[in-house]
Amino acid sequence: MLPMKLGHLPIQWKIAILSLGIVLFSIIIGGIVILGTMIRFREEELGSRLMVIARTVAEMSTVQANVAKAEGWKIIDPIVERLRIINDITYIVVLDMDHRRLSHPSSERIGSYFSGEDAEPAFAEHAYTSKVKGEMGTAIRAYVPIINQEHQQIGVVVAGALLPSVPELISSQQGSILLTLFLCLLFGLWGSWRLAAHIKRQMFNREPHELARMFEEHTAAFQVMHEGVIAIDKDETITIFNEKAKQIFHTSGDVIGRKIREVIPDSRLPEILELDHPVYNQELRMRDALIWSNRTPIKVGNQTVGALAIFQDRTEVARMAEELTGVKSFVEALRVQAHEHMNKLHTIAGLIQLDQKEKALDYLFQVSTEQEKLSRFFKNHFAFDNISGLLLSKVGRGKELGITVTIDPNSRLTRFPPYLDEHDFVLLLGNLIENAYDALLATDRNEKEVYISIREREQRLVIIVEDNGCGMDQPTRARMLEKGFTTKSGENHGYGLYLIAGIVAKGKGTLSCESEPDAGTSFTITFSMEGE
Repeated sequence: MLPMKLGHLPIQWKIAILSLGIVLFSIIIGGIVILGTMIRFREEELGSRLMVIARTVAEMSTVQANVAKAEGWKIIDPIVERLRIINDITYIVVLDMDHRRLSHPSSERIGSYFSGEDAEPAFAEHAYTSKVKGEMGTAIRAYVPIINQEHQQIGVVVAGALLPSVPELISSQQGSILLTLFLCLLFGLWGSWRLAAHIKRQMFNREPHELARMFEEHTAAFQVMHEGVIAIDKDETITIFNEKAKQIFHTSGDVIGRKIREVIPDSRLPEILELDHPVYNQELRMRDALIWSNRTPIKVGNQTVGALAIFQDRTEVARMAEELTGVKSFVEALRVQAHEHMNKLHTIAGLIQLDQKEKALDYLFQVSTEQEKLSRFFKNHFAFDNISGLLLSKVGRGKELGITVTIDPNSRLTRFPPYLDEHDFVLLLGNLIENAYDALLATDRNEKEVYISIREREQRLVIIVEDNGCGMDQPTRARMLEKGFTTKSGENHGYGLYLIAGIVAKGKGTLSCESEPDAGTSFTITFSMEGE
């Protein structure tokens, strides 16, 4: 089987090989540095040792007494040679002031002249070491002048030793080097394999080409979605921002890598990192657009590493819903009016059949006056047909249910508070009034009444809906705004007050409730008309 190409190796093997290569390279570099340091230390140690030997020879009285004599080499050479052998160095040479050798390991060179250029300072009473290259290799020499009792220089002692070569140094430390190399390779291989395994787990046991394919697939999926998708990491840096999100938030260019607060200050996505739990189906007003959002933290294991949001632009849907809600309100109002007018026509027809023409005419004038008064009231006090239609239908429905609906004659609504629109007010008033009807239908009281007041002022708007129905006890009031909580039987209950609470929060208003069992309930909602 042919060996696999490096590009086809699993990521774990690639990382292990790369890490091991780095370890080997580090060992080589470290070995070179250590070897250089060893050579330098050896030179310094050898130079100091040679200097001590040379000084010892230069200060020997026998040497000093015979340097200047013609046959002095016969006494000096045996003494110096013995010292050389004892100290295991290459050579010790004693020179007179004419550079003539008086001692040397090779007896045939005794009496010859020393010609080393590096020796001249020694004949000027200088002691030093030098490094020279010769036929036998690199050597360290120590030069020490010989000074007699009269403080006159009478000669020079040269002590020299060959430096060990690099192979010799390595050979001398062969055991330690092999042990160190073995341990480094062993732990390097083990550490590299563990590191590679850890990285592989961090990548969910996927190969890089698999992750790249998944990334491309996910990116393509995000781009074709009809919802805006935005993701950030734990540092609030944007990691995903698809084209639909750019359309929703009117953003262009590459925003990946930028802070979310710089691109969309009011996205409310960073708060998910703090809350550490998802928020679903929340309506937001962002840049004059109605946005429906689902936001959730991104977790790896038990750690939150970012947050993801899916946004839907509901501006057009909300506008259509407002129109549809208004149409339904008018349809309901017309249905109620038609039913009421049918009853009134039956009454008029009965009076005419009973030959009570005067009473029939008076009744007709009375009905016409009441209807005209109510229509004029809505036209003069409410600037929004949807709201007028809703209230008109609720008044008619109250009559059908035997409930007297009274609208405060000082009620007025010509503009909405900031962040709210007709759709919000239709939901708000509709749910409040329907809850009042349900509370009244649950009682046997003869006189069932609902009072509605919408007081608009320059700085605030106050909405009051009161009924004399069954009321609520303290535990019920404590939970009345919870989603799905209800005291009624059947389905599709438990959402009215929850929706009302959401609208109040959206408009940054306040909601208060006063209620007593068997006495009735009063809701008061207040909005600021000036915004923040």
